[in-house]
This record gives sequence, structure tokens and C-alpha cells, in this order.
Amino acid sequence: MATAELAIVIPALVAVLALCLSGLGLAIDQIQTVDAARIAARAAARGEPVDAVRGLAEQAAPDGSEVTISRSDDRVRVTVTAPPRTRYLPALPRASASVEVLLEPAARMGSP
Repeated sequence: MATAELAIVIPALVAVLALCLSGLGLAIDQIQTVDAARIAARAAARGEPVDAVRGLAEQAAPDGSEVTISRSDDRVRVTVTAPPRTRYLPALPRASASVEVLLEPAARMGSP
């Protein structure tokens, strides 16, 4: 009789454990994407070249992340999106962070 209950409970426990570990991985990716976007936005606000800003973001972000940099008149926005944690649970959200900052006065004027 106990064997039947174990046959149902053990797979359920494994599924819950896998979901919890995926959630923990998503939290770690979210922290890394926020840090990467913040670091890159600061560099962009100082007037660093776009390639350098992208490189800083890619170093701090999870592997395979997408980095988008957009600039308006006096602002720059950096968005970092991490790839999905697992292909087996595609419904889980992806980690993403976006930071928008004002350009420093020297960067607005085109100084290096």
C-alpha cells in the first residue's frame, strides 16, 4: 500500500524541487541583469563608446544575454535580457532589466 503512495509522491517532490531550483536560477539571473544594465548605463552616461558599453554589459550579464542600447537627446537606456533558464519550462519568465540615465554634461557636448 505504501508503494503506491510513494510512486505518486516522489515524482511530485522532484517536480516541485525542479521548479524551486528554476526559480532560484531566475532570481540569480535577475540580479545579474540589473547589475549589468546599471554598469553599462553608468558608462554610457559618461560618454563611453557603444562597443565599450556593450562589452561591459556582456561581461556582467548571464551568458547569452541580449544587450540593447538606445540614446535620445539627453538620455541613454540600456536593456539587458537573459536567455531562458531551461528549454523544458518555456512558460517561466526571462530575467530582464532596463536602466535609463541622463547623460553627463561632457557627454552631451560630445567630449570623450
